[in-house]
Amino acid sequence: MSDRHFDQLATRFAEKIYGGAKGAIRLAVLQADLAETLPDRPLRVLDIGAGLGHMSLWLAQRGHQVTLAEPAEPMLEGARQRFAEAGQAATFIQAPWQDLLGQLNEPYDLVLCHAVLEWLAEPHAILPVLHQLTKADGWLSLAFYNRDALIYRNLLKGHFRKMRKNDMAGEKQSLTPQQPLDPRELAAQLEGLWQVETQSGVRVFHDYMPVEFQARAELVDLLEMELAHRRHPSFAGLGRYLHWICRPV
Repeated sequence: MSDRHFDQLATRFAEKIYGGAKGAIRLAVLQADLAETLPDRPLRVLDIGAGLGHMSLWLAQRGHQVTLAEPAEPMLEGARQRFAEAGQAATFIQAPWQDLLGQLNEPYDLVLCHAVLEWLAEPHAILPVLHQLTKADGWLSLAFYNRDALIYRNLLKGHFRKMRKNDMAGEKQSLTPQQPLDPRELAAQLEGLWQVETQSGVRVFHDYMPVEFQARAELVDLLEMELAHRRHPSFAGLGRYLHWICRPV
């Protein structure tokens, strides 16, 4: 298995993830968590696996100095266009995470690593690199595809043969990641490097709604309810993604 990049899937990714309620909920939860956490001063921000630049642009528009690192040129070009249309400046680096320590000289106040780990051949290998790229008093915003949610979804669909095989990886060319993460295993891997300060679920109920209910629901109501329940002790762990804000140990 190798790291997977989105050179050929940029358009599909944009339409699938950010073309509807799923992407809007994801951005709303990530932004709400960061707005609650970050100080009211300009920060140096590094967005690893920045994709089309949605989160980086939001931060740039709030006065932060943003660097986007993305290995897939089509995705990075989409981010450049997004920033240009918004009249915002940023630094763009086309590089995989393995090359960043050799290209970046100083650690950052805030490092974003959203929906990256689940596409890596060895997700745990990036964790020490993230630590080196983050200032001692900085923050790591870590969002990852939740294996527990995928298991629950397959149970609801009656995919018991798949459950018995214990194979949760997505098919080739699928947007289901190749390595959904077990939150307990990841928490153990963070020990000694990171202290998790806040945890939120991203799409804790939307993806489980019957399609006809999703179609009838107003986006404003979905956002309100997802934000209200993102840290509920019974529901947060059902989020399709989990968002952890961490501080270096």
